[in-house]
Amino acid sequence: MTGFAPPAVLFAAAELAPLARVGGMAEAASGLVRALRDLGTDVLPVLPDYGTADGPIALSDEVSIELSMPDWAGPTRARRGTPEGVDNEVIFVDAPGLARPHPYVDPTTGMGWPDNDYRFFVFSAAIAELTRLLKPNVLHLNDWHTAAALGFLSADETPSTVLTIHTLGYQGVCSAEWLQRIPHESWRFAWYDVANPLVGAIRSADRIIAVSPNYAREILTEADGMGMHDELARRGDALVGIRNGIDASVWTPVDNPHLAVPYGVKDRESGKAAARAALVKQAGWDDDGSLLITVVSRLVDQKGIDLAMALAPYLASVPARIFVLGSGQANIAELVRETADANPDRIFAVTDRYDEPLAHRLFAGGDVFMMPSRFEPCGLAQMQSMAFGTPAIATPVGGLVDTIIDVDAEPKMGTGFLAQSNDVAGLVDAVHRAARTMRAARTRKAIQKRGMTHDWSWVRPAQHHLDLYAEISN
Repeated sequence: MTGFAPPAVLFAAAELAPLARVGGMAEAASGLVRALRDLGTDVLPVLPDYGTADGPIALSDEVSIELSMPDWAGPTRARRGTPEGVDNEVIFVDAPGLARPHPYVDPTTGMGWPDNDYRFFVFSAAIAELTRLLKPNVLHLNDWHTAAALGFLSADETPSTVLTIHTLGYQGVCSAEWLQRIPHESWRFAWYDVANPLVGAIRSADRIIAVSPNYAREILTEADGMGMHDELARRGDALVGIRNGIDASVWTPVDNPHLAVPYGVKDRESGKAAARAALVKQAGWDDDGSLLITVVSRLVDQKGIDLAMALAPYLASVPARIFVLGSGQANIAELVRETADANPDRIFAVTDRYDEPLAHRLFAGGDVFMMPSRFEPCGLAQMQSMAFGTPAIATPVGGLVDTIIDVDAEPKMGTGFLAQSNDVAGLVDAVHRAARTMRAARTRKAIQKRGMTHDWSWVRPAQHHLDLYAEISN
């Protein structure tokens, strides 16, 4: 297969920053791929080409081939090369219907594209064909968008396989008619009277990775297993939890181009003060010394932003203020705007975009960072904020429990504040505890230093992945 040398790991995902980014999966996938390469592993990402206004995403040194696909899939091409702004090669899959202005939803309605089942079954069939041609040692799949690939490979064609579950709530459930198009062991993808790509991969993959150890435990319970708890329990030790990391070269206040005053551990007080002052000015506030809580989040139900907005009546008594950056569901964005308009001295919001430079400034300038998620497989923002010396307030779910040590529970090791309950009352208590603690200069400095000096990078998580690859390949 000229120009398409076989990789050790074929890494398939629907998102990969900066090429396609909706949520945390894009950052996680990109960070893991980069760290695996830094450790000497030949890993090749494959993702859909969602296109640009000018057509397909350009690649340098491009090599392309037509893929042999099922009749229902239509003509499909694989293009291998290096996109602008990316350090290494990727494979783009070009196929009918994949190119869209948003990977998953119609931006004009906020609803999922009605043909998402077709689009990602085509992508999965393309992944399977690339696997047959490239013969990687390991096929690493991510979430439901890639999961059906295992139904398009025979047992003899299937290498060692890994499925990473970034968010169990999205499973790709679709009509049972799709089972007739899956050529190998289609029964694995049958779920009651529908087809479920994710359950098929859960039943088939050699290993299943949840993106934090606590999330791996949670999804074995009926409350958090999204209907998959029994299926996951049947896999026993095949299910493992490996915490995500962050790109420590990007999410750092040191030499940060987005901060007016970059800083490190030793000069964090002056650096954070400058960043805080800039945020207060942007919000149009006088600085009355209120605890400044920052939020950087997708505005979706999962993230619990409505819980943060419900804090509005309590902020003056703390005293505290909230600065929100995010975009997402129209109804949640409207709730945030309405709450900010009704409480202009306590809440300021930017809800029409994700602004990465502003995100850096919010991680740096907040006194504390809030992440009130209803569920959180891992979460990246809380690690990013702590890397900037900003302790996190969070609900006690998923990877937030793995990454935040409550200051009151562990005074000598604490890095943030975990609410005692996943509701408004729990958050109110956590905010009051944070305000009290952050007023104590010696304690505040110790908490900030712990967050900034902890290794949040992908180095150790990537090594855990390599160990797992070796385990299933032997």
